[in-house]
Amino acid sequence: MESVHRRQAFAATDSTERTERERTGKIPDRTVRSGQPWAAGYPVIAFSEHVETEETMMNSQPAPGLDVLLQNARRRAGLTQEQLAGLSTVSVRAIRDLELGRVQHPRRETLKLLANAMRLSDARRVELELAVDAKAAGRVFQDIYGTGLATPPPPLRPLIGRRPELEALTARLRTDHERLLTLVGLPGVGKSRLAQEAASVIHARDGVPVLWVCLDDTAETTAADPNNPQATVTGWVRALVRDGEEFEELAALIGSKATLIVLDGHDASPSVTPRLLSLLRACERLKILTTTDRPVQLPGGRLLPLAPLAVPTAADLAAEPVGGSLVADRHAVELTLSHVSYMRPDFLPTDSVVTTVAHICRALDGMPQALEAAASWLLLYSPQQLLDIARTTPLVLLDGVTPADPAAGPTLGERLTAAVTGLDPQAAGLLRALATLEDPWTVDGAARACGTSLAETARDVHALLVRGLIRRLPTTAGDPVGFTVLNLVRAVLDAEQESAPAALAAALAE
Repeated sequence: MESVHRRQAFAATDSTERTERERTGKIPDRTVRSGQPWAAGYPVIAFSEHVETEETMMNSQPAPGLDVLLQNARRRAGLTQEQLAGLSTVSVRAIRDLELGRVQHPRRETLKLLANAMRLSDARRVELELAVDAKAAGRVFQDIYGTGLATPPPPLRPLIGRRPELEALTARLRTDHERLLTLVGLPGVGKSRLAQEAASVIHARDGVPVLWVCLDDTAETTAADPNNPQATVTGWVRALVRDGEEFEELAALIGSKATLIVLDGHDASPSVTPRLLSLLRACERLKILTTTDRPVQLPGGRLLPLAPLAVPTAADLAAEPVGGSLVADRHAVELTLSHVSYMRPDFLPTDSVVTTVAHICRALDGMPQALEAAASWLLLYSPQQLLDIARTTPLVLLDGVTPADPAAGPTLGERLTAAVTGLDPQAAGLLRALATLEDPWTVDGAARACGTSLAETARDVHALLVRGLIRRLPTTAGDPVGFTVLNLVRAVLDAEQESAPAALAAALAE
């Protein structure tokens, strides 16, 4: 008698569910809870029965994310559960349980059958597998690793200037002879943006997968969708680099596929470098591009120093007429005018405005991030007032008028100060001495002024040039190469000198 009641209850339930599904097109919630009713209008079943179906091969705990992903995929394919079951050979009941969130760990073969039946893209297949096991990134990505899975971050703004640098970088990335490149320069000079543009070109033109890995402190706090395959694979590679893990699984993923790995903010730690070189040896078509503030010559690698954008010379600013002529081939001025147009659309690019902006660019050394930060102050100051500040206290402009988010990491001013104050004593002493010389100065002149040998001075000047603390000035053919210390670097040195007596007094007081 009991079994008859059970069959009647199931029959009534199935009939009610079919009617509800036909009326609303939705799947009613039939979650069984011992001693608790189903949704209104459904009979109470206070017992459970073991049924030998696909469910016996699955874990019956809820699976956050998988249920929604599967429902959405099926609806995008325009299939009912019955149609999907017919195409995939997976039972209707198993599909229903997956979509109701009753199953946490379906068999991989089950997901593959469903994905094939719905003709899912590689990215959609990865989403399903990661919803089941987010830690199995290496295994999940092994079969479908390619251009669609590994993409560089899309640029939010067009790249202004840097055409020669971009062409040189992409040419090196496309040759077989350069496999380990490092972009080096001051914070805020645009290393990440140039690397992003080059990676986008390589990805779009050549169809090369790009694993973009941001290694600064903000990467850990950036919220990412755990079911996003691109975010997961880059997070996985980031963890390998930062946690000192071996790269065998990553090498197996890349294999013989042409791949570009970009390590943005790489510090070239001694523990990571040998493993990067081993990865290059294991993957013969792999190339690695790193960006860093500190130049470290990696074995077999090549340093590519990145200088600030070109600024008008003193002769340019003194010439007549001015204005539009200062924009041509002066990408710092062009970039700053674009920021001005956003902040103050009422400012017309008259000769007076363009000339003032050109002076601001010169005072801030053509540093892209510094120029953008300075433009944010135009809500409070006129261009001429901004120029006065840039000439006297430029460091106050570096972080913009908007309060900095502590979670975003060190500000530009803090990073620039660290780049100067973090020099070893010999380099710091030379930099202070060079800042007192009349511009433009030469390596020979610096050696005479400092009383050091020409070879030693040349090596030290080269190190400062690669770091971006000094810049080479335009010269005509036949003239000696001249250099200058950046204005922002001079400001940091001045601030350090002013704070030294106070710091000494505080130390003595303690």
